[in-house]
Amino acid sequence: MDQAQIEAVIPHRPPFLLVDKIIELAPGRHAVGLKKVCDNDSCLLALCNVKRIMSGALLLEAMAQVGAVAVLSHPEHRGKITLMTGIENARFYRYVLPGEEVRIEAEIVTMKKKFGKRRCQAIVEGDVVAEADLLFVLLEAAAMEREVSGRDTGS
Repeated sequence: MDQAQIEAVIPHRPPFLLVDKIIELAPGRHAVGLKKVCDNDSCLLALCNVKRIMSGALLLEAMAQVGAVAVLSHPEHRGKITLMTGIENARFYRYVLPGEEVRIEAEIVTMKKKFGKRRCQAIVEGDVVAEADLLFVLLEAAAMEREVSGRDTGS
């Protein structure tokens, strides 16, 4: 899947879409995505003006997005969205630098009614750089949009 196809499945748009492409997909079971980290990416964090690295929080978000593609590409889940409800067992082993390509593997571990868990890994050059179990809830996109619109205070 290229970015246009990913955008048809999940609601994220650049600069918040953190996945360049999906290279492997088993709807409802797992997905593998790629993110090429470029020097001008908005996901880079400057450390003391010496090095720029990919933010760990955004690395988790990229993993969640690949997991969302795995869940939402299943025909039964069309028109829905996933929202992260928890992070378990998160580990960061090294930072990701500009010029590196991150391979993100996401496996759906459990899916009960509208709640689930994704086990995700971020891999650079064969080494796991981060991993986490990401909990989520599956919601109807239209219902979510109505709820958010109802809370808009107009300010």
